[in-house]
Amino acid sequence: METFLIKAAQLIAAFALLVIIHEFGHYIFARMFGIKVEKFYLFFDPWFSLFKYKPKKKSTKTDPNGEERATWRDTEYGIGWLPLGGYVKIAGMIDESMDKEQLAQEPKSWEFRSKPAYQRLLVMVAGVLMNFILAIIIYAGIAWYWGEKYIPLDKAYEGMDYAEAAQEIGFRNGDIPLFADGEKLEVAKGNYLLEMAEAKTVTVLRNHKDTIDIAIPENFILRLNDEERFLTYRLPVYIGDIVNGEPAKEAGLQKGDRIVSVAGAPTLAYTEFTAELQKNAGRDITMGIIRDGKPMDVAITPTSGGKIGIQLKPITDIYPVVTRHYTFLQSIPKGWEIGTNRLSSYVSSMKYVATAEGAKSLGGFGAIGNLFPDKWNWLSFWEITAFLSVALAFMNILPIPALDGGHIMFLIYEIVSRRKPSEKFMEYAQICGMAFLLVLLLYANGNDLYRFIFK
Repeated sequence: METFLIKAAQLIAAFALLVIIHEFGHYIFARMFGIKVEKFYLFFDPWFSLFKYKPKKKSTKTDPNGEERATWRDTEYGIGWLPLGGYVKIAGMIDESMDKEQLAQEPKSWEFRSKPAYQRLLVMVAGVLMNFILAIIIYAGIAWYWGEKYIPLDKAYEGMDYAEAAQEIGFRNGDIPLFADGEKLEVAKGNYLLEMAEAKTVTVLRNHKDTIDIAIPENFILRLNDEERFLTYRLPVYIGDIVNGEPAKEAGLQKGDRIVSVAGAPTLAYTEFTAELQKNAGRDITMGIIRDGKPMDVAITPTSGGKIGIQLKPITDIYPVVTRHYTFLQSIPKGWEIGTNRLSSYVSSMKYVATAEGAKSLGGFGAIGNLFPDKWNWLSFWEITAFLSVALAFMNILPIPALDGGHIMFLIYEIVSRRKPSEKFMEYAQICGMAFLLVLLLYANGNDLYRFIFK
């Protein structure tokens, strides 16, 4: 329960920031062009809101036509109770509010529909733009405050553990990736994973001596949809802590011991160690360890669940961590570099979602929440928030009615053709877009539920 609450808190905090920034983009550009914004809400507020505030007007200004000018005091600011997003209600705009009564009246000078197409276009682009700018700022802040930390692939002396799909095409647990199509690989995350999955050939070091070229099949990334990770750092079994009253304590194991075999089977990595414990659950066995550089055997009886009651040393205490430091000025281009790379990777990976196999990998709020760690960690929180900001920017720019991209598509059509789509057409398009998004939302969260129950 505690893990769920921590993940949920991180998800809601990140989501709130992204929504506020996105909607503020629409709000600030609307105000720049004198458009009235009726509501600015974090989260949705059907039937009631948790908080709302409407400033009192101090004076009324008029435009050259004698109509009242829109000001920030026209806006009701609030927090809804349904944390599925947020919104700004812009006067004279066909959106999810479907305010037909307002649209049936004569357009006012301060309404969205009365403004030139280029101004309406900028208002719609602003939300996406703000999300991408936010991602760049966060990535720059991470580079400046924490630096760039990573474990070089060639320093992970036990190599990597590979997904089953990767092993089927020739990878072996323990292989160290060196090159993807001749380009050096440095770290097992981000763009490097995508480069490996989309390369034609990946070169690995096997058994610390043999260089092997592995051919990557076309659309290999589709085979990874049901796998958690293409590859992970292979973690040697060093004991970081021991639970009182458990088999490890009773057998005399100590912090710092390295477990190298279970019941005679080599266990150079944690994955092998857990597999052998499961095979020998509840049995009296001998475990091979290395203590202070000396090999020795320890008699132990794992629990019926295949546990011995140890916690591992963190991976950062086992493999050397390299930190690249950036000055404030250096962090700005670094933030841009990381942000554009993340966007490029996300766009590249999204092309597989349109396939039957790719659709199975879609996830909803559960999948997004699982991106966050079990314990609150500010570095992880900001890294994931920045990535979600990039993802939100891209998803919102898709040309689907009811999304910003749908409005942008129709506005570009209007600018090019000099013909404005009718309000009736825009209403129907908005309804179709909302229906599509609702189905997509149900499908993605249904996938989460299916995986939770059956996998």
